[in-house]
Amino acid sequence: MRPHPTGFQHRRRVTHASSVGGADEVAGDERLDLELSALEAVEGETDCLVRRAQSAAEEDGDAEREDLVVVRDDFWASTSNKQLNFLQHVKTLVRPGGRAVIVVPDNVLFEGGAGETVRRRLLNECDVHTLLRLPTGIFYAQGVKANVLFFDRRPASETPWTKELWIYDLRTNYHFTLKQNPLRREHLDDFVAAYQPEGRHERVENERFKRFSYDELLARDKVSLDITWLRDESLDDVDNLPPPEMIAQEIVEDLQAALAEFTQLAAGLSRTDEEED
Repeated sequence: MRPHPTGFQHRRRVTHASSVGGADEVAGDERLDLELSALEAVEGETDCLVRRAQSAAEEDGDAEREDLVVVRDDFWASTSNKQLNFLQHVKTLVRPGGRAVIVVPDNVLFEGGAGETVRRRLLNECDVHTLLRLPTGIFYAQGVKANVLFFDRRPASETPWTKELWIYDLRTNYHFTLKQNPLRREHLDDFVAAYQPEGRHERVENERFKRFSYDELLARDKVSLDITWLRDESLDDVDNLPPPEMIAQEIVEDLQAALAEFTQLAAGLSRTDEEED
């Protein structure tokens, strides 16, 4: 097995980011192991960098670093959003020709400002080919929505590397719990079969697996990758609604994303006023 350009030589070596600059190895996590078994199936013998971004729910207690804006010459955007910074950090670790798989919360897919800049640059400079939308509570706290983003790093080019993004929805109308109804390997079988790692041109759309062209993605508001098309049956059945704590967490996530956008806007206006003075 050839060594990966980043130095990660074995897929079972999973890392969890506690900050932009460092990572600690995670061991014994059944959910991570389950997801990795699927990644091994879809990626075959090719090594790839697998990392998980810290969620907003895991940032409690980090108030003193909450407003820290990370500025790096190799980052596309300067922001205090840890998930966006982590995605940018992972990109810098993968050399051209390398592959990355990163678990990110939903706000990375839709947040404006720096988020839009990061998504535009990622689509342009990397081949972002697959997005797996996970059920809630799989990698993060209960109610926090996560996704697995697959992309290949490419060399500099005048034209965008991303031609199309395939999105697999493993979230809508799926409800898993940690004990009574846990996510199992067989729930990922359809995604693994549809992935086609060595022949993505042979992929076929189905109810849960849809293709979106680069132009379609750029035409979306803020280049949002937060795309759904299936009807959520629970919304039509009041007896089958998600638990109140999950609904509350979703509201918190939306409010936090909106607050982050307004904070960036206010900071930009403040800098403009200072320059004029």
